[in-house]
Order: sequence, then C-alpha cells, then structure tokens
Amino acid sequence: MRGRTKSGAEGFTLIELLIVVVIIGILAAIAIPQFTSTKEKAFDAAAQSDIRNLMTAEEAYFFNHQAYAAVTVAAGGGADLDGDGTRDFQASTNISLAVTAYTDGYRITAKHASSPNTWCVNSSGANASGAIGQIVEATSC
Repeated sequence: MRGRTKSGAEGFTLIELLIVVVIIGILAAIAIPQFTSTKEKAFDAAAQSDIRNLMTAEEAYFFNHQAYAAVTVAAGGGADLDGDGTRDFQASTNISLAVTAYTDGYRITAKHASSPNTWCVNSSGANASGAIGQIVEATSC
C-alpha cells in the first residue's frame, strides 16, 4: 500500500508573513531610538571622564607651579602642561577640550564630535556662573 500525504500546501500564508514583518517593524521602531540615546549618553560620559582626568592634571600642574595652565587639546591629542616634553594628559578619541586659566582656578570645556552636548567644569570662584567644581552642560558653566 501506498502512504497518503496531507492535502494542501505546506508553509506560511502571506498574511502570516505580513504579521511577522509588522511585528519586527514595531520592535525596530522602539529599539532604534533607545540605541541612539544610549550612544549619546556614552559619548557624554567619555567627555565628562576626560574633564575629570584633565582636572587632575591641572591640579598636579598647580602643585608644582602655583598657577593653572591654559591649553587646548585637539580630539585624541595630548597636552604637555609643564613643557617638559612629556604628555601630562591624553584626550580620548573624538573629544576636544579647552582650558581657560584664571588666577584662582580654571574652566574646562569638553565636546565629543558625535554628541550635540558640550560639558564644562569651573573651579574659579570669581569667574563661575554656575556650580563650582561640578561638571555641567556648558550653558550652565
């Protein structure tokens, strides 16, 4: 005897495939903006980390010279604060920084090339318009 086969075609119908495509589209619409926001937060965290590292280098420079150094650091570049030929600070990739030196402190600004935000910290009491010693968005510094 011969075996019988099921009648009808095997596989998915067009409606079932369309429903799966719509579900995948909805999930992508939710996930992509969340991913973009997470990337921006990571870029901002890297800029803030570079500010903290440059603050440490500025304080070490002040300890030896009783003054703060005014420098501009290109994205991924380094800074020789004391002029001895060695880098006292190395910026992360795509992050540029600038230091304005005052007699009683400094102002450091940092920006990641892929983020719309600019961050700053001000340690000078006379020249601060915002919180002293806290890293904030540049509009508040």
